[in-house]
Amino acid sequence: MATVNKNLSTYDKATIPNAKDFRFGIVVSEWNENITEGLFEGAVAALKENGVTDDNIIRWNVPGSYELVYGAKHMQKRQEVDAIIAIGSVIQGETKHFDFVCSATAHGIKDLNVQSDIPVIFCVLTDNTLQQAIDRSGGKHGNKGIEAAVAAIKMAALRTF
Repeated sequence: MATVNKNLSTYDKATIPNAKDFRFGIVVSEWNENITEGLFEGAVAALKENGVTDDNIIRWNVPGSYELVYGAKHMQKRQEVDAIIAIGSVIQGETKHFDFVCSATAHGIKDLNVQSDIPVIFCVLTDNTLQQAIDRSGGKHGNKGIEAAVAAIKMAALRTF
């Protein structure tokens, strides 16, 4: 497990580019809202800690993780942002639905990164249990939203090269 003995919220601020001039979009799934709100809060806190103002953070909601791809694609076209964070949570159930949603979402976000100059950061938890999702959205393993925000800042900076 990638998060064993790792806190997703830990990063060296000295290695992060100054983000005060960047604009970020965040597309948030409303499904498993108790998890996605924690991820969103972590992402926003990290962006602000690295100089991003409230005015430079745009939030759009979509119904579920599957819809993150469309939301991010639409945001790429409609908003002037330097990077987008796609936040979702899919928890294993009793059917194969989990596999299809996770695969389609991951491939869709990958496709957006290939097709557009605006990077989309994959912040979709794909956990076996609700407890695992809680642990990664502000629990004992930290907050994957913070990790995604750091990645978004680094990718936004990369766009300037």
